[in-house]
Amino acid sequence: MSLLEELYRETIMQHAQRPHNFGPLEAPTVKVGGHNPSCGDRIELYLKVENGRIAEARFTGHGCAISQSSASMMTDLIRGRTLAEALELHRKFKAMVVEAEPPDPALGNLAALAGVAKLPARVKCATLAWNALEQAIEQVGEAL
Repeated sequence: MSLLEELYRETIMQHAQRPHNFGPLEAPTVKVGGHNPSCGDRIELYLKVENGRIAEARFTGHGCAISQSSASMMTDLIRGRTLAEALELHRKFKAMVVEAEPPDPALGNLAALAGVAKLPARVKCATLAWNALEQAIEQVGEAL
């Protein structure tokens, strides 16, 4: 295993074992659930949106290291972003893990999940939180 692969593995495990932004959010603007029936991963994503920006992002749920670390890193990355910026990050993340494109620098630590593109059974795990994010942004947009 290369040094880079080891660093990526360590990043994934740190976020999976001690996820950032884990726990419910009081009075969220939107709450969206997601489920991956193929492996049992579940997530509830909570967003507080103020003036078109994601002021707070939290999640609850359970699942494999990939789904939990992806949700943890995603909630770190989207906080403070506009809804349009968050959707653009969603697009870049999916390009990386679904289409095997090189990681965009804007994804930061999420580059650790680039190898998921080589593991088709794990793509749904990595994208679970991101699919919830897309659904949440759609719901916020409909409410405006």
